[in-house]
Amino acid sequence: MLNISNIKELSFLVYGLGLSGKSVVNFFKKNNIKNYEVWDDKQKQLFKNKRSKNLTKTLSKVDYIVLSPGISLNDKKNINKFKKKIITDIDFLYLTNKKFKSIVVTGTNGKSTTCKLISHLLKKNKHKVLLGGNIGTPILDLKITKNTYVVIEASSFQLSHSKFIQPDFSLLLNITNDHLDWHGNITNYRNSKLKIFMLQKKNQFALINNSIKKIFIKKKFLSKLIIPDQKNYLKIKYKIKNRYLRSNINDENMSFVYMFSKLIKISEKDFIKAIESFIGLPHRYEIFLKRKNITFINDSKATSFEATKYALSNSKNIRWILGGLSKKNDKINLSGIKKNIIKCYLIGKKTNFFKKQIENKINFLITKNLKKTLIKIFKDIKLSSIKSNTILLSPAAASYDQFMNFEKRGDEFKKLSKLYARKFI
Repeated sequence: MLNISNIKELSFLVYGLGLSGKSVVNFFKKNNIKNYEVWDDKQKQLFKNKRSKNLTKTLSKVDYIVLSPGISLNDKKNINKFKKKIITDIDFLYLTNKKFKSIVVTGTNGKSTTCKLISHLLKKNKHKVLLGGNIGTPILDLKITKNTYVVIEASSFQLSHSKFIQPDFSLLLNITNDHLDWHGNITNYRNSKLKIFMLQKKNQFALINNSIKKIFIKKKFLSKLIIPDQKNYLKIKYKIKNRYLRSNINDENMSFVYMFSKLIKISEKDFIKAIESFIGLPHRYEIFLKRKNITFINDSKATSFEATKYALSNSKNIRWILGGLSKKNDKINLSGIKKNIIKCYLIGKKTNFFKKQIENKINFLITKNLKKTLIKIFKDIKLSSIKSNTILLSPAAASYDQFMNFEKRGDEFKKLSKLYARKFI
């Protein structure tokens, strides 16, 4: 069994040399852990002196495989039979550091914003806090000192193979269909999220969405179960003078953050004061431009319809830009929100999936790319009698058919919007 006392006596293979893989190698060097090899299918020059000479043999002989997030066993049949050996970079944090308090946040939607909100809240209330994980900085790159709060965004990929995570506060915001091509089915996906509760003790806290309550109880987790009630947050919501938080989009996230603040005894007054200065993350319902009667919103992070529906619910007179690579089993349900949509513009290389789900429900046009889309939208606005318009990029799809990531997609949308707004308005 892996533990801090024998970690230097064991052997490891670091599989995947992205940001987290490199951080693991640096961690090994820093802690004088010498018995390890590395492997990356593409980056063959990195840590060449430590590169495995025979991957099959190495997989068989090492004690543990440190797998980078995002590597699916569905694509790596050579390591699938060794999955009991697989651990992650987050595991080393818990095995080697006893000085900190940790908050692990997971869920299908809202993870990054919730992590940022918690980090902001703690900083404004004079706590030492670090933020890492799926949100950007690899966990093992954080310089943790005594009495530090470590806020960790954990993806289902990271959690799927983690075996030693033991947070002081575990937050599971929500679960809807996502990454099913990676996990295989919704049960596997859900079970990966539940990993954040497995090793918790009785004095630790589990904050969950009410829909997970029965599963949590059935699993007999030991931590203190708390279900944040949005009604409690809504009682103080309009005392917070923060335009970004006035929409309903962040109510679920904020109900968790508000509950967390109570658990660590931050007063309501200090909570409100701290949250008022919070600035939202880019690409998450980001209102970045207003020109005459047109509002531009970049919601490029919405890569499933479950994420997109919040934007559609919180805006009116929407000219909706939709499309990209659809998620497995994703469905578009416009019940109750199609009245908010003037017209939909389909982008991406595979528009048929989206066309089949929206045709005969709303007005739409296939425009393929963002440049053609925005030109067409401005022409439509000029011909329309509707005075106020919202141009919303909320694609309900991954970006990889046309962009490197959702950030590049969002940045391109903002750049083109500003360019054509000057030209056409």
